Amino acid sequence: MANTLFDKIWDAHVVQNVDDGPQQLYIDRLYCHEVTSPQAFAGMRSRGLKCFRPDHIYCMPDHNTPTHDQDKPIEDQVSKTQVDALAQNASDFGLAHFGMMHPKNGIIHVVGPERGLSLPGMTIVCGDSHTSTHGAMGAVAFGIGTSEVEMVMASQCILQQKPKSMRISIEGKLGKGVTAKDVALYLMTQLTTSGATGYFVEYAGQVVRDLSMEGRLTLCNLSIEMGARGGFVAPDEVTFEYIKGREYAPKGEEWDKAVAYWKTLKSNEDAVFDKELIFDAANIEPRITYGTNPGMGIGITECVPSMDSVPEAGHASYLKSLDYMKFQPGECLLGKSVDYVFLGACTNGRIEDFRAFASIVKGRKKAAHIVAWLVPGSWMVTEQIKDEGLDKIFEEAGFELRQPGCSACLAMNDDKIPAGKLSVSTSNRNFEGRQGPGARTILASPLVAAAAAVTGVITDPRTLM
Repeated sequence: MANTLFDKIWDAHVVQNVDDGPQQLYIDRLYCHEVTSPQAFAGMRSRGLKCFRPDHIYCMPDHNTPTHDQDKPIEDQVSKTQVDALAQNASDFGLAHFGMMHPKNGIIHVVGPERGLSLPGMTIVCGDSHTSTHGAMGAVAFGIGTSEVEMVMASQCILQQKPKSMRISIEGKLGKGVTAKDVALYLMTQLTTSGATGYFVEYAGQVVRDLSMEGRLTLCNLSIEMGARGGFVAPDEVTFEYIKGREYAPKGEEWDKAVAYWKTLKSNEDAVFDKELIFDAANIEPRITYGTNPGMGIGITECVPSMDSVPEAGHASYLKSLDYMKFQPGECLLGKSVDYVFLGACTNGRIEDFRAFASIVKGRKKAAHIVAWLVPGSWMVTEQIKDEGLDKIFEEAGFELRQPGCSACLAMNDDKIPAGKLSVSTSNRNFEGRQGPGARTILASPLVAAAAAVTGVITDPRTLM
């Protein structure tokens, strides 16, 4: 029977079918961070349960961690309580824990792939919607709720309805200055933030095959912003080369066996998807958002859509969004003054993102009024930045490198954009108050962020390349 890759991985992990109900799905890897795990651990404790397979569970704080002075006690008591609770829970239940200042610490969706913990063919879950990131490895990865986290801790299984399958192919070659982030922002606008609801998305086509692993991780990270349950890319030589030699990756004969299996992980040529979409790379330019959801985006040379292009039923919410952002229908945003620039998050906190940022700021200076937060996704990324001398480029341009963490992505730590200030951010969501109460967020690629950082205004990065 013709099967999609999603079918192959999902069906291989089904333990039991519930009549007229969900399937019991075996989970290969559970990641836990400090925000969505406390109640799960409390539930386990109250029922006197132990983790069924503790060696399949990895814990690390990332949301609440400050991005400076991590060697000192956390000043915010809520954050400190959550970070300390994770450390205690991991110790009590015998789980691997990469705490603050641990060399393996970082954003959980950055650390998993870079350490070789996330591998092709796996099922991977975490109490975090952007778990879809790990799908770039050729895995079925998705976010779950806190009660489901407890379920996986107790049984290494989860009850799930099988999603439908969608294939999105992006054909052609990306133009100058166009990145995986731009591809994702383009898809969100085309599909809207609910266009992939109920689906698991396989990304395919020439553009996807040409992407680096970092680019694929960015693309899969943003699947959830189209409403998808998750997104993934079939593993190939790019995947294998990325994984080889990483700390937790198979070694020796086990590596050869693993690769032989991973090469089978692809959709059959005659596989039937519930939905197929094809897009042309020629239609994608560097992009920015203008509203308060990731689907409200435009090409950087385009203007905010006029009212007559918005369905009448959506006029009220559209105007509310623009009012929050302090933009006008039909307004062009090139040259608009910016206050803050944020490089980082599980979306764009990898070494490739810092290389891209450096390529723009090298030989230039940060605009005097810009506050810039450059936050690596992990300590490993920090090491790579220093090994490649990128930190020197940043320093000479007037930028400071911060310590790893989720940072200004979601305002759960010290890095909050002040009310009314406009941020160009490489993170994943631009909801009202996402980066701080009253903060205004424009989502963009590292290249667009870098261009804004050195000019002080929204700038087409292609003019600086």
